Amino acid sequence: QVQLVESGGGLVQPGGSLRLSCAVSGNIFRINTMGWYRQAPGKQRELVATITSGGRTTYTDSVKGRFTISRDNAKNTGYLQMNSLKPEDTAVYYCNADIIRIGEGRRTNGYWGQGTQVTVSS
Repeated sequence: QVQLVESGGGLVQPGGSLRLSCAVSGNIFRINTMGWYRQAPGKQRELVATITSGGRTTYTDSVKGRFTISRDNAKNTGYLQMNSLKPEDTAVYYCNADIIRIGEGRRTNGYWGQGTQVTVSS
């Protein structure tokens, strides 16, 4: 059993900051790539940022220079630091991780968290 639990969402004014966390627990052998996605009302879920186990990162163009993805491998936790937030960043943010479970060799499965709401409004 693997669980991803996001936290850190909330209501913030434009220009403000939030830090999202994604805690991974369960029978984990290895966490490969972690990612943050978001889904705004009436829109498709979109990829925001990813980070490999070695720390290589990617970002969608709309958040470059404002968001920073990171991870603490010792704590099995990923983070998304969001600065200079805009109303268009309002969405439910989801954590995703590619995980190899203990006893499953090299088989990787993708797991999702339940999502955390981020609302940017004055």
